[in-house]
Amino acid sequence: MGVTYFKRYRMELKLDQLAQPLEHHRQLDTSIQLIPWSPNLLNRHAEVKWSSFRDEIDSHVFPCLGELEGCRQLMREITGRRNFVPEATWLACRQTDFAPELQACGTVQGLLSAPREGAIQNLGVHPECRDLGIGSALLWQALDGFRQAGCRHVNLEVTVQNTAAIRLYERFGFRNVETLFKIAEVQFA
Repeated sequence: MGVTYFKRYRMELKLDQLAQPLEHHRQLDTSIQLIPWSPNLLNRHAEVKWSSFRDEIDSHVFPCLGELEGCRQLMREITGRRNFVPEATWLACRQTDFAPELQACGTVQGLLSAPREGAIQNLGVHPECRDLGIGSALLWQALDGFRQAGCRHVNLEVTVQNTAAIRLYERFGFRNVETLFKIAEVQFA
C-alpha cells in the first residue's frame, strides 16, 4: 500500500443561472425511466453505484465505491442523514429485451450542505449505458429536486481525471470554485 493525493474540484451552480431552464432537458429513450427516491430502492441504488464506480478512479479515492457492501453502507448513511434530500435522489432504469424487469442503470443522491444549498452525491451511470443522456437526465432531476427543496445553490466535488463528468457539469453551468486534494491509500502493482 502507498499513499497518494487525488486532485478534485469543488464546483458550484446558482440555480437561477442554469445554462437552460429545467423544463428544457433532453428527452430520454422510451426504454429508460427515472424513478424518484423510495426506501425500497436502496439496494438498487447501491448496486448501480457499485457497477458505475468500481472500475473508475473514484473507487481509489473512496474505496467504499469499489465494493458492493460499501455502496450499500454509503446509501444507508446518505439516506439516513437529517439533511438528506429525497427530491434530489433518483434512479435511472431501462427495459431490455433480455430481462423482464427494469434494470438499474444510473443513480444520484442529494444532501443539503447549508440551509439553501444542495450537494450532489455520487452521480453514476453504468458503463454500458453511458452516452445515452442518462447522466444529464439524472442531473436535471436532482437540480429540480433541490429547487423544490428551496435551494438557491448546488455544489459537488469531482475528481479532476473524470473529464467526462466535468464537461457534463460545465454544460449545466457549474464552475470550479476550489481545488482540493484527497489523500488515499492505494495498492501499487
